Formats: sequence, structure tokens, C-alpha cells
Amino acid sequence: MKQLVLFALFVIAYGRPQQHDPHHESTTYIPILKYDKQQGEDGSYRTIYQTGNNIVHEESGYLKDASEDHPNGILVQQGAYSYEAPNGEIIQVQYTADENGFRVQSDSIPTTPPVPPAIQEGLKEIYEGIKRREQEAKNNPKYAEDEARRAQLDYTGQYYNQ
Repeated sequence: MKQLVLFALFVIAYGRPQQHDPHHESTTYIPILKYDKQQGEDGSYRTIYQTGNNIVHEESGYLKDASEDHPNGILVQQGAYSYEAPNGEIIQVQYTADENGFRVQSDSIPTTPPVPPAIQEGLKEIYEGIKRREQEAKNNPKYAEDEARRAQLDYTGQYYNQ
């Protein structure tokens, strides 16, 4: 009887259909329509490929001379790629990577909304206050002493005249 129960559990566990995730499986063959790679003796390169599902990618790069900040040199890469989104729209992206970091440009990348004027004005006031304090620190030999007194008043929740 125990063997029959174990056998039934085994059949139930291994006999049921496995879960299928369509996002991680593809049986569609996608041909490479174009592929070209050129490699220079100086480390420069250019790569281009195109696939049968409308992906196109081009990239070139070279090694920028070494400097004090970058003793091994800097790899500069520039490229672009495009592909067809599920809604049929062609997405195009251009990018550059160098000593200034990775920068990308595309009309398809969401952008942040502009900073509202009231916040811009508030930030301007904050920066002006910082500049005033820096100038005061240069011109007032007792600035550190005055700043410590202001900090103590702030800590105790009291106000002071500026």
C-alpha cells in the first residue's frame, strides 16, 4: 500500500505539464544578415551587424593617448543601434563612452520634467546664501567663532540675526 501511495505521488509530481515562459524561450531562427569587424593594429576597431529581426548596430572605438590622469590611455567608443519595438516603432539610440563617462541620446528615452520656477528660485537663493557665507568667511576673521555661535543657537532652536 505504501508503495502504491509513493508511486501515485511520483506520477502526480512528474507527470504534470511543466510551466512554460514564452519570454525566455525562442525557437525562431533569426539570421545575421550582415557582419563586419575591422581591427586596426593601433587598437582601433569598427563593428557593424544587422539581424533578420531589424536590429542594426554600428560601433567604432580607438585608444586615446595616455595622460597623467589616465596613464593607460582611454578607450573612446561611439556607436548607434536600432531595433523594432513590440508596437512596431523603430527605436534609435546613439552613444559615446570616453573619459567623460557613458552618454546616450535617443528620442525614445524618457526625460525628466523641467524644474518648476519656484524651485529654481529657491535653489538660486540657497546658492546665493552659500556664496555670501563664503565671502563672509574670507572677509571676517571671527567668522568661525560667529558660525559656532549660530550653530549653537540653531541646535537649541533659537533664532539669530543674520
